[in-house]
Amino acid sequence: MPTTGSITRRKFLTRAIAATATPYVLSIPAWGKRPPSERITMGIIGVGNMGGGHVDTLMSHDEVQIVAICDVDREKRESYAHDVSEHYAANAEWADYAGIDTYNEYEHVLERDDIDAVLIAVPDHWHAAIAIAACRAGKDVYCEKPLSLTIHEAWEMVRAARRYDRVFQTGSQQRSSSEFHKACSLVRSGRIGRITKVTVNIGEPSWPKVLPKEPIPDGFDWDRWLGPTPWYPYNFERRNGDYGAGWRFIRDTSGGMMTDWGAHHFDIAQWGLGMDGSGPVEIIPPVASGDDPLTYMYADGTPVVRASDANGVLFTGTDGRIEVNRGHFRTWPEEIGQEPLGPGDVRLYESPGHHQDFINCVRTRRRPIADVEIGASTVTVCHLGNIAWWLRRPIRWDPQKREILNDAEAGRWVDRPRRAAYRLHA
Repeated sequence: MPTTGSITRRKFLTRAIAATATPYVLSIPAWGKRPPSERITMGIIGVGNMGGGHVDTLMSHDEVQIVAICDVDREKRESYAHDVSEHYAANAEWADYAGIDTYNEYEHVLERDDIDAVLIAVPDHWHAAIAIAACRAGKDVYCEKPLSLTIHEAWEMVRAARRYDRVFQTGSQQRSSSEFHKACSLVRSGRIGRITKVTVNIGEPSWPKVLPKEPIPDGFDWDRWLGPTPWYPYNFERRNGDYGAGWRFIRDTSGGMMTDWGAHHFDIAQWGLGMDGSGPVEIIPPVASGDDPLTYMYADGTPVVRASDANGVLFTGTDGRIEVNRGHFRTWPEEIGQEPLGPGDVRLYESPGHHQDFINCVRTRRRPIADVEIGASTVTVCHLGNIAWWLRRPIRWDPQKREILNDAEAGRWVDRPRRAAYRLHA
């Protein structure tokens, strides 16, 4: 979803014009005033809407040096390389900075020994292949949400991160925001009693879409953009990253708002319930339309309901309610949110900021606030809702075995076919 710092279409065009008008050097970077051991070198893979915002954020962290940018859109990658080069060149601390490298293929980023970590901000259908390859190459990973296109991919990403001992932050950044931390801390500390219901307000799933063929823009690698998905003729809407249209709403490339917003709000529901690493046991889809509720039943009988009557996430308990969204925190009664946490209350992991948390964990080797396994648990919830909705029937889920029970057709949606050249290799 859009965040502060996300690139707008106008901003992108301005950058693209500047990149063609101003020459810059593409070369192996040199260090600024700090010695190499004190900087984390990063490659950015994907500089569309979200990736552009991440570049702007990371340039403000002097512990990090961006040394490579990869994107299948030549205009975008060169525009951002220009911006990064100008930023470092204008900063006295980076007096020895020599430039930045750009790539069309992410493999060239991963094969570099001088890169410590990568930030992956490509469309959902590419997350798993790139993240797994990055773990195998010994890189720490910050990967945008939703973590994966399928349930199987998510847990393969967990397996790769653990096998290669990588720090892996999922981009569900609401866990690093104070209002969500406070809400979940109070819920977990029993301030509203036993939880009787959690309401999550998000949009609908993605759906198949047929689009007419359009000319491929110069400098855009369409076949590479498609990657693991079935091949389709180029159409701008299919690769469009803006909200309200584009690949987020097409089933071959994303799970729609169920996974996009769900990767934030279901994540908070899971955190508040203490269900990281687990999930629901039954998923009941809307009866007729998207205005009807989608219900997840957990083993202890707690329902999590996708409905429109909440501002973000609403926890309802036997002794009160807590509602939370970005910039919004409210409790009923009011005093629930006014009394500070006491010595006997639950103290959840407190992040200094999502990017800073990742940077700190790269240094300490601790798991970050939205570790890959947390991201996998959350996106599993999202995908299960989509599967039940697409099939228009309830499904049962075993969160320990991570399999759909007694429904072979639904079970096939746990993963999807990939084009041969893009199979997963953990």
